[in-house]
Amino acid sequence: MQHGRFFMSKVWEFFENMNEAVYASDVDTYELLYLNKAARDLFQFKDESDYKGKNCYEILQQCSSPCAMCTNNRLKPGVFYEWSRFNPLVRRSFLLKDTMVIDDGRRIRIEIAIDLDIQEMTKKTFSQFTDTEALINEGLRCALAEETPEQSINTLLQYLGQMFHSDRVYIFEKNKHGNFDNTFEWCTCGVSPQINMLHNIPPEALGTWPSTFQKGESVIIRNLDDIMSYDPVVYESLMPQNIKRLVTSPISRDQDIIAFYGIDNPPLDRMDHIAFMLQLFGHFIDSMLRRRNLVEKLENLSYYDQLTGAKNRHALNKQLASLTKGQSLGILYGDVMGLKQINDTLGHQAGDKALLYACEKLKSHFPEECVYRIGGDEFIVLIPGITENLFQSMIRSILADMAEGSVHLALGSVWVEDCTDNAEKTLSEADARMYEDKRAYYAKNRQLDRRRR
Repeated sequence: MQHGRFFMSKVWEFFENMNEAVYASDVDTYELLYLNKAARDLFQFKDESDYKGKNCYEILQQCSSPCAMCTNNRLKPGVFYEWSRFNPLVRRSFLLKDTMVIDDGRRIRIEIAIDLDIQEMTKKTFSQFTDTEALINEGLRCALAEETPEQSINTLLQYLGQMFHSDRVYIFEKNKHGNFDNTFEWCTCGVSPQINMLHNIPPEALGTWPSTFQKGESVIIRNLDDIMSYDPVVYESLMPQNIKRLVTSPISRDQDIIAFYGIDNPPLDRMDHIAFMLQLFGHFIDSMLRRRNLVEKLENLSYYDQLTGAKNRHALNKQLASLTKGQSLGILYGDVMGLKQINDTLGHQAGDKALLYACEKLKSHFPEECVYRIGGDEFIVLIPGITENLFQSMIRSILADMAEGSVHLALGSVWVEDCTDNAEKTLSEADARMYEDKRAYYAKNRQLDRRRR
Protein backbone atom coordinates (compact mmCIF):
# COMPACT_ATOMS: atom_id res chain seq x y z
CA MET A 1 0.00 0.00 0.00
CA GLN A 2 1.36 3.46 -0.93
CA HIS A 3 0.96 5.31 2.36
CA GLY A 4 2.68 8.63 1.65
CA ARG A 5 4.74 10.98 3.80
CA PHE A 6 1.96 12.23 6.00
CA PHE A 7 0.94 8.72 6.97
CA MET A 8 4.50 7.71 7.82
CA SER A 9 5.10 10.81 9.93
CA LYS A 10 2.04 9.94 11.98
CA VAL A 11 3.25 6.35 12.35
CA TRP A 12 6.56 7.69 13.69
CA GLU A 13 4.65 9.85 16.14
CA PHE A 14 2.72 6.79 17.31
CA PHE A 15 5.92 4.76 17.82
CA GLU A 16 7.61 7.63 19.65
CA ASN A 17 5.44 7.09 22.73
CA MET A 18 5.76 3.29 22.82
CA ASN A 19 7.74 1.57 25.55
CA GLU A 20 9.13 -0.93 23.03
CA ALA A 21 12.17 -0.15 20.90
CA VAL A 22 11.23 0.46 17.26
CA TYR A 23 13.45 1.13 14.29
CA ALA A 24 12.90 1.61 10.55
CA SER A 25 15.36 1.03 7.74
CA ASP A 26 15.43 0.92 3.96
CA VAL A 27 14.97 -2.73 2.88
CA ASP A 28 17.17 -2.34 -0.18
CA THR A 29 20.01 -0.14 1.15
CA TYR A 30 19.87 -0.97 4.92
CA GLU A 31 19.92 2.77 5.66
CA LEU A 32 18.50 3.62 9.10
CA LEU A 33 15.56 5.98 8.80
CA TYR A 34 14.08 6.17 12.28
CA LEU A 35 14.53 5.07 15.88
CA ASN A 36 11.92 5.85 18.49
CA LYS A 37 12.80 7.23 21.91
CA ALA A 38 12.91 3.78 23.51
CA ALA A 39 15.38 2.57 20.85
CA ARG A 40 17.51 5.70 21.13
CA ASP A 41 17.67 5.26 24.91
CA LEU A 42 18.44 1.55 24.54
CA PHE A 43 21.46 2.24 22.29
CA GLN A 44 22.35 5.49 24.12
CA PHE A 45 21.92 7.81 21.13
CA LYS A 46 21.52 11.50 21.93
CA ASP A 47 19.74 12.44 18.69
CA GLU A 48 19.14 11.22 15.14
CA SER A 49 22.56 12.43 13.95
CA ASP A 50 24.08 9.46 15.83
CA TYR A 51 22.37 6.97 13.53
CA LYS A 52 20.44 8.50 10.62
CA GLY A 53 21.86 7.69 7.21
CA LYS A 54 24.03 4.90 8.57
CA ASN A 55 23.42 1.20 8.00
CA CYS A 56 21.29 -0.74 10.46
CA TYR A 57 23.74 -3.65 10.73
CA GLU A 58 26.59 -1.24 11.60
CA ILE A 59 24.71 0.65 14.29
CA LEU A 60 22.46 -1.99 15.83
CA GLN A 61 24.69 -5.08 15.51
CA GLN A 62 28.19 -3.65 14.94
CA CYS A 63 28.62 -5.77 11.81
CA SER A 64 30.54 -4.77 8.69
CA SER A 65 28.03 -6.37 6.34
CA PRO A 66 24.32 -7.27 6.41
CA CYS A 67 23.45 -9.67 9.21
CA ALA A 68 23.24 -13.34 8.32
CA MET A 69 19.96 -13.61 10.19
CA CYS A 70 18.43 -10.56 8.37
CA THR A 71 14.73 -11.09 7.65
CA ASN A 72 14.38 -8.51 4.85
CA ASN A 73 13.73 -11.17 2.23
CA ARG A 74 10.84 -12.54 4.30
CA LEU A 75 8.96 -9.29 4.78
CA LYS A 76 5.62 -8.51 3.16
CA PRO A 77 3.43 -5.40 3.48
CA GLY A 78 0.77 -5.82 6.14
CA VAL A 79 2.24 -9.08 7.48
CA PHE A 80 4.41 -9.42 10.61
CA TYR A 81 7.30 -11.87 10.78
CA GLU A 82 8.00 -12.93 14.37
CA TRP A 83 11.33 -14.19 15.70
CA SER A 84 13.60 -13.80 18.74
CA ARG A 85 17.26 -12.89 19.21
CA PHE A 86 19.78 -11.94 21.85
CA ASN A 87 21.48 -8.62 21.14
CA PRO A 88 25.02 -8.64 22.56
CA LEU A 89 25.37 -4.86 22.39
CA VAL A 90 22.66 -4.26 24.95
CA ARG A 91 22.84 -7.80 26.45
CA ARG A 92 19.12 -8.40 26.25
CA SER A 93 16.84 -10.90 24.51
CA PHE A 94 13.97 -9.62 22.37
CA LEU A 95 10.89 -10.94 20.68
CA LEU A 96 11.05 -9.20 17.29
CA LYS A 97 8.05 -8.23 15.14
CA ASP A 98 9.08 -7.25 11.60
CA THR A 99 6.96 -5.91 8.76
CA MET A 100 7.24 -3.80 5.63
CA VAL A 101 5.44 -0.66 4.49
CA ILE A 102 5.73 1.16 1.16
CA ASP A 103 6.40 4.89 1.30
CA ASP A 104 6.20 6.47 -2.16
CA GLY A 105 7.75 3.38 -3.72
CA ARG A 106 10.41 2.99 -1.02
CA ARG A 107 10.34 -0.33 0.87
CA ILE A 108 10.72 0.30 4.58
CA ARG A 109 11.40 -2.33 7.24
CA ILE A 110 9.81 -1.70 10.64
CA GLU A 111 10.93 -3.75 13.61
CA ILE A 112 9.35 -3.72 17.06
CA ALA A 113 11.62 -5.20 19.74
CA ILE A 114 9.79 -6.53 22.76
CA ASP A 115 11.90 -7.29 25.80
CA LEU A 116 11.13 -10.91 26.65
CA ASP A 117 11.12 -10.07 30.33
CA ILE A 118 8.18 -7.70 29.85
CA GLN A 119 6.55 -9.40 26.89
CA GLU A 120 3.21 -9.85 28.59
CA MET A 121 3.05 -6.17 29.40
CA THR A 122 3.43 -5.21 25.76
CA LYS A 123 0.92 -7.51 24.10
CA LYS A 124 -1.77 -4.88 24.30
CA THR A 125 0.45 -2.19 22.73
CA PHE A 126 1.50 -4.38 19.85
CA SER A 127 -2.06 -5.48 19.29
CA GLN A 128 -3.04 -1.82 19.11
CA PHE A 129 -0.59 -1.21 16.30
CA THR A 130 -1.60 -4.25 14.27
CA ASP A 131 -5.27 -3.42 14.79
CA THR A 132 -4.60 0.10 13.56
CA GLU A 133 -3.07 -1.14 10.33
CA ALA A 134 -5.97 -3.50 9.75
CA LEU A 135 -8.56 -0.83 10.53
CA ILE A 136 -6.98 1.69 8.17
CA ASN A 137 -6.74 -0.75 5.29
CA GLU A 138 -10.30 -2.01 5.71
CA GLY A 139 -11.77 1.47 6.15
CA LEU A 140 -10.09 2.75 3.02
CA ARG A 141 -11.06 -0.35 1.06
CA CYS A 142 -14.73 0.22 1.90
CA ALA A 143 -14.60 3.97 1.24
CA LEU A 144 -12.72 3.82 -2.06
CA ALA A 145 -15.11 1.19 -3.45
CA GLU A 146 -17.81 3.87 -3.68
CA GLU A 147 -18.52 5.74 -6.91
CA THR A 148 -18.50 9.34 -5.65
CA PRO A 149 -16.40 11.26 -3.09
CA GLU A 150 -19.53 11.97 -1.04
CA GLN A 151 -20.37 8.27 -0.86
CA SER A 152 -16.76 7.49 0.08
CA ILE A 153 -16.83 9.97 2.95
CA ASN A 154 -20.20 8.75 4.24
CA THR A 155 -19.02 5.13 4.08
CA LEU A 156 -15.84 5.98 5.99
CA LEU A 157 -17.79 7.83 8.69
CA GLN A 158 -20.15 4.87 9.03
CA TYR A 159 -17.18 2.52 9.24
CA LEU A 160 -15.54 4.57 12.02
CA GLY A 161 -18.80 4.95 13.91
CA GLN A 162 -19.61 1.26 13.86
CA MET A 163 -16.03 0.15 14.51
CA PHE A 164 -15.75 2.32 17.61
CA HIS A 165 -19.34 1.80 18.80
CA SER A 166 -20.05 5.52 18.90
CA ASP A 167 -23.22 7.57 18.63
CA ARG A 168 -22.25 9.97 15.89
CA VAL A 169 -19.42 10.74 13.46
CA TYR A 170 -19.34 14.08 11.64
CA ILE A 171 -17.38 16.57 9.56
CA PHE A 172 -17.49 20.35 9.87
CA GLU A 173 -16.06 22.31 6.93
CA LYS A 174 -15.00 25.95 6.95
CA ASN A 175 -17.26 28.04 4.73
CA LYS A 176 -16.46 31.21 2.77
CA HIS A 177 -17.26 33.32 5.83
CA GLY A 178 -14.69 31.54 7.99
CA ASN A 179 -17.36 29.73 10.00
CA PHE A 180 -18.03 25.99 10.11
CA ASP A 181 -20.86 23.95 8.57
CA ASN A 182 -21.77 20.38 9.46
CA THR A 183 -21.54 18.83 5.98
CA PHE A 184 -21.35 15.09 6.67
CA GLU A 185 -22.84 12.95 9.42
CA TRP A 186 -23.43 9.36 10.45
CA CYS A 187 -25.64 8.46 13.40
CA THR A 188 -26.29 5.13 15.04
CA CYS A 189 -29.85 3.92 15.50
CA GLY A 190 -31.78 6.00 18.02
CA VAL A 191 -29.53 9.06 17.79
CA SER A 192 -31.09 12.19 16.32
CA PRO A 193 -29.23 13.75 13.36
CA GLN A 194 -27.83 17.24 13.95
CA ILE A 195 -26.55 18.06 10.46
CA ASN A 196 -29.44 20.34 9.50
CA MET A 197 -29.08 22.47 12.63
CA LEU A 198 -25.33 22.99 12.87
CA HIS A 199 -24.34 25.53 10.24
CA ASN A 200 -22.32 28.73 10.15
CA ILE A 201 -20.75 28.04 13.55
CA PRO A 202 -18.23 30.82 14.31
CA PRO A 203 -14.78 29.79 15.62
CA GLU A 204 -15.55 31.60 18.88
CA ALA A 205 -18.32 29.09 19.57
CA LEU A 206 -15.72 26.30 19.56
CA GLY A 207 -13.98 27.63 22.66
CA THR A 208 -10.43 26.32 22.99
CA TRP A 209 -10.71 23.96 20.02
CA PRO A 210 -9.22 26.24 17.32
CA SER A 211 -6.03 26.83 19.32
CA THR A 212 -5.69 23.07 19.88
CA PHE A 213 -6.30 22.38 16.19
CA GLN A 214 -3.65 24.92 15.19
CA LYS A 215 -1.10 22.81 17.09
CA GLY A 216 -2.14 19.81 15.01
CA GLU A 217 -3.61 18.13 18.09
CA SER A 218 -6.92 16.40 18.73
CA VAL A 219 -9.48 17.56 21.26
CA ILE A 220 -10.26 14.76 23.72
CA ILE A 221 -13.11 15.27 26.20
CA ARG A 222 -13.36 12.25 28.47
CA ASN A 223 -16.14 13.70 30.61
CA LEU A 224 -18.22 16.66 29.47
CA ASP A 225 -18.62 17.89 33.04
CA ASP A 226 -14.84 18.39 33.22
CA ILE A 227 -14.93 21.30 30.74
CA MET A 228 -17.80 23.17 32.37
CA SER A 229 -15.47 25.60 34.17
CA TYR A 230 -12.78 26.28 31.54
CA ASP A 231 -14.78 25.86 28.29
CA PRO A 232 -18.37 26.86 29.17
CA VAL A 233 -19.31 27.87 25.60
CA VAL A 234 -18.55 24.39 24.27
CA TYR A 235 -20.18 22.77 27.28
CA GLU A 236 -23.45 24.63 26.71
CA SER A 237 -23.53 23.63 23.02
CA LEU A 238 -22.70 19.94 23.57
CA MET A 239 -24.80 19.25 26.64
CA PRO A 240 -28.23 19.47 24.89
CA GLN A 241 -26.97 16.97 22.26
CA ASN A 242 -26.47 14.34 24.99
CA ILE A 243 -22.72 14.24 24.33
CA LYS A 244 -20.84 12.80 27.30
CA ARG A 245 -17.42 12.51 25.70
CA LEU A 246 -15.86 13.03 22.28
CA VAL A 247 -12.74 13.09 20.17
CA THR A 248 -12.25 15.64 17.37
CA SER A 249 -9.30 16.18 15.04
CA PRO A 250 -8.39 18.96 12.61
CA ILE A 251 -8.07 18.60 8.85
CA SER A 252 -5.40 21.00 7.64
CA ARG A 253 -4.41 22.19 4.19
CA ASP A 254 -1.56 24.64 3.53
CA GLN A 255 -1.31 25.39 7.27
CA ASP A 256 -5.00 26.34 7.39
CA ILE A 257 -7.68 24.44 9.30
CA ILE A 258 -10.19 23.71 6.53
CA ALA A 259 -12.33 21.29 8.55
CA PHE A 260 -12.53 19.17 11.66
CA TYR A 261 -14.24 15.87 12.32
CA GLY A 262 -15.04 13.84 15.36
CA ILE A 263 -16.71 10.98 17.14
CA ASP A 264 -19.33 11.38 19.88
CA ASN A 265 -19.57 9.05 22.88
CA PRO A 266 -16.94 6.47 21.89
CA PRO A 267 -15.70 3.83 24.39
CA LEU A 268 -13.81 5.61 27.16
CA ASP A 269 -10.89 3.16 27.14
CA ARG A 270 -10.17 3.68 23.40
CA MET A 271 -10.22 7.45 23.13
CA ASP A 272 -6.45 7.89 22.76
CA HIS A 273 -6.38 5.21 20.08
CA ILE A 274 -9.33 6.87 18.33
CA ALA A 275 -7.50 10.22 18.35
CA PHE A 276 -4.55 8.56 16.62
CA MET A 277 -6.87 6.95 14.06
CA LEU A 278 -8.58 10.27 13.33
CA GLN A 279 -5.22 11.92 12.76
CA LEU A 280 -4.36 9.28 10.17
CA PHE A 281 -7.74 9.22 8.44
CA GLY A 282 -7.80 13.03 8.30
CA HIS A 283 -5.31 12.91 5.44
CA PHE A 284 -7.56 10.62 3.42
CA ILE A 285 -10.69 12.64 4.20
CA ASP A 286 -8.91 15.75 2.96
CA SER A 287 -8.15 13.89 -0.29
CA MET A 288 -11.81 12.92 -0.61
CA LEU A 289 -12.91 16.50 0.00
CA ARG A 290 -10.50 17.65 -2.71
CA ARG A 291 -12.01 15.09 -5.08
CA ARG A 292 -15.51 16.27 -4.22
CA ASN A 293 -14.52 19.89 -4.85
CA LEU A 294 -13.05 18.92 -8.22
CA VAL A 295 -16.20 17.03 -9.18
CA GLU A 296 -18.31 20.02 -8.14
CA LYS A 297 -16.13 22.33 -10.22
CA LEU A 298 -16.42 20.07 -13.25
CA GLU A 299 -20.16 19.81 -12.70
CA ASN A 300 -20.35 23.57 -12.47
CA LEU A 301 -18.63 23.84 -15.84
CA SER A 302 -20.96 21.23 -17.31
CA TYR A 303 -24.28 22.41 -15.91
CA TYR A 304 -23.89 26.12 -15.24
CA ASP A 305 -23.63 29.14 -17.51
CA GLN A 306 -20.27 30.73 -16.81
CA LEU A 307 -21.45 34.32 -17.36
CA THR A 308 -24.61 34.43 -15.26
CA GLY A 309 -24.19 31.48 -12.93
CA ALA A 310 -27.62 30.20 -13.95
CA LYS A 311 -28.02 26.58 -14.93
CA ASN A 312 -27.56 25.80 -18.61
CA ARG A 313 -29.36 23.71 -21.23
CA HIS A 314 -27.65 20.49 -20.09
CA ALA A 315 -28.98 21.06 -16.59
CA LEU A 316 -32.42 21.79 -18.00
CA ASN A 317 -32.47 18.51 -19.92
CA LYS A 318 -31.38 16.67 -16.79
CA GLN A 319 -34.17 18.28 -14.78
CA LEU A 320 -36.78 17.48 -17.44
CA ALA A 321 -35.70 13.82 -17.40
CA SER A 322 -36.19 13.67 -13.63
CA LEU A 323 -39.79 14.93 -13.60
CA THR A 324 -42.21 12.51 -11.98
CA LYS A 325 -45.76 11.63 -12.99
CA GLY A 326 -48.48 13.63 -11.28
CA GLN A 327 -46.16 16.52 -10.48
CA SER A 328 -47.31 20.05 -11.26
CA LEU A 329 -45.02 22.30 -13.25
CA GLY A 330 -44.64 26.01 -13.86
CA ILE A 331 -42.63 27.15 -16.92
CA LEU A 332 -41.56 30.67 -17.80
CA TYR A 333 -39.71 31.58 -20.99
CA GLY A 334 -37.83 34.88 -21.02
CA ASP A 335 -35.97 36.77 -23.76
CA VAL A 336 -33.87 39.90 -23.20
CA MET A 337 -35.17 42.61 -25.50
CA GLY A 338 -32.82 44.77 -27.57
CA LEU A 339 -29.71 42.75 -26.75
CA LYS A 340 -28.37 42.97 -30.32
CA GLN A 341 -28.63 46.74 -30.35
CA ILE A 342 -26.89 46.94 -26.96
CA ASN A 343 -24.03 44.78 -28.26
CA ASP A 344 -23.79 46.76 -31.52
CA THR A 345 -23.91 50.24 -30.02
CA LEU A 346 -22.44 49.87 -26.51
CA GLY A 347 -20.31 46.74 -26.88
CA HIS A 348 -20.55 43.18 -25.67
CA GLN A 349 -19.52 44.12 -22.16
CA ALA A 350 -22.69 46.19 -21.88
CA GLY A 351 -24.62 43.27 -23.36
CA ASP A 352 -23.19 40.96 -20.71
CA LYS A 353 -24.30 43.41 -18.02
CA ALA A 354 -27.83 43.34 -19.46
CA LEU A 355 -27.86 39.53 -19.33
CA LEU A 356 -26.60 39.58 -15.75
CA TYR A 357 -29.25 42.12 -14.81
CA ALA A 358 -32.01 40.00 -16.36
CA CYS A 359 -30.77 36.85 -14.68
CA GLU A 360 -30.61 38.52 -11.26
CA LYS A 361 -34.17 39.78 -11.75
CA LEU A 362 -35.35 36.25 -12.46
CA LYS A 363 -33.49 34.88 -9.45
CA SER A 364 -35.01 37.55 -7.21
CA HIS A 365 -38.55 36.45 -8.07
CA PHE A 366 -38.11 32.70 -8.58
CA PRO A 367 -36.04 30.01 -6.80
CA GLU A 368 -32.44 30.46 -7.95
CA GLU A 369 -31.99 26.74 -8.66
CA CYS A 370 -34.93 26.91 -11.11
CA VAL A 371 -33.43 29.57 -13.43
CA TYR A 372 -31.73 28.42 -16.66
CA ARG A 373 -29.95 30.30 -19.44
CA ILE A 374 -30.48 28.20 -22.57
CA GLY A 375 -29.25 30.53 -25.30
CA GLY A 376 -27.70 33.90 -26.04
CA ASP A 377 -30.58 35.99 -24.75
CA GLU A 378 -33.02 33.28 -23.66
CA PHE A 379 -33.85 32.12 -20.14
CA ILE A 380 -36.22 29.49 -18.77
CA VAL A 381 -37.66 29.17 -15.29
CA LEU A 382 -38.75 25.59 -14.54
CA ILE A 383 -40.45 24.96 -11.17
CA PRO A 384 -41.74 21.44 -10.43
CA GLY A 385 -44.34 20.92 -7.71
CA ILE A 386 -45.54 24.53 -7.53
CA THR A 387 -49.18 25.53 -7.11
CA GLU A 388 -50.85 27.56 -9.83
CA ASN A 389 -51.68 30.41 -7.47
CA LEU A 390 -48.10 30.75 -6.23
CA PHE A 391 -46.69 30.55 -9.76
CA GLN A 392 -49.03 33.24 -11.06
CA SER A 393 -48.17 35.42 -8.10
CA MET A 394 -44.49 35.18 -9.04
CA ILE A 395 -45.32 36.08 -12.65
CA ARG A 396 -47.21 39.18 -11.57
CA SER A 397 -44.35 40.20 -9.30
CA ILE A 398 -41.66 40.06 -11.99
CA LEU A 399 -43.90 41.78 -14.56
CA ALA A 400 -44.34 44.71 -12.19
CA ASP A 401 -40.61 44.80 -11.54
CA MET A 402 -39.63 44.64 -15.21
CA ALA A 403 -41.98 47.50 -16.07
CA GLU A 404 -39.79 49.81 -14.01
CA GLY A 405 -36.43 48.34 -15.02
CA SER A 406 -33.87 49.40 -17.60
CA VAL A 407 -33.81 45.97 -19.24
CA HIS A 408 -36.98 44.40 -20.59
CA LEU A 409 -37.77 40.69 -20.74
CA ALA A 410 -40.34 39.23 -23.10
CA LEU A 411 -42.12 36.58 -21.02
CA GLY A 412 -44.33 33.58 -21.72
CA SER A 413 -45.60 31.23 -19.04
CA VAL A 414 -47.56 27.99 -18.67
CA TRP A 415 -48.67 26.02 -15.61
CA VAL A 416 -49.81 22.38 -15.85
CA GLU A 417 -51.20 20.08 -13.20
CA ASP A 418 -49.31 17.03 -14.47
CA CYS A 419 -45.95 17.73 -16.11
CA THR A 420 -45.57 14.23 -17.55
CA ASP A 421 -48.59 14.43 -19.85
CA ASN A 422 -46.52 16.19 -22.50
CA ALA A 423 -43.58 18.18 -21.16
CA GLU A 424 -42.25 19.12 -24.60
CA LYS A 425 -45.65 20.44 -25.65
CA THR A 426 -45.79 22.53 -22.47
CA LEU A 427 -42.35 23.98 -23.18
CA SER A 428 -43.35 24.82 -26.75
CA GLU A 429 -46.50 26.55 -25.54
CA ALA A 430 -44.56 28.72 -23.09
CA ASP A 431 -42.04 29.51 -25.86
CA ALA A 432 -44.86 30.52 -28.23
CA ARG A 433 -46.36 32.84 -25.61
CA MET A 434 -42.96 34.44 -25.06
CA TYR A 435 -42.66 35.17 -28.80
CA GLU A 436 -46.12 36.75 -28.76
CA ASP A 437 -44.92 39.07 -26.01
CA LYS A 438 -41.73 39.73 -27.98
CA ARG A 439 -43.66 40.68 -31.14
CA ALA A 440 -45.88 43.02 -29.15
CA TYR A 441 -42.81 44.65 -27.58
CA TYR A 442 -41.05 45.17 -30.92
CA ALA A 443 -44.27 46.51 -32.46
CA LYS A 444 -44.09 49.30 -29.90
CA ASN A 445 -40.31 49.68 -30.11
CA ARG A 446 -39.47 49.25 -33.81
CA GLN A 447 -36.01 50.74 -33.42
CA LEU A 448 -35.00 47.69 -31.35
CA ASP A 449 -36.36 45.03 -33.71
CA ARG A 450 -33.49 42.77 -34.72
CA ARG A 451 -35.58 41.32 -37.49
CA ARG A 452 -35.46 44.64 -39.37
CA ARG A 453 -31.68 44.66 -39.53
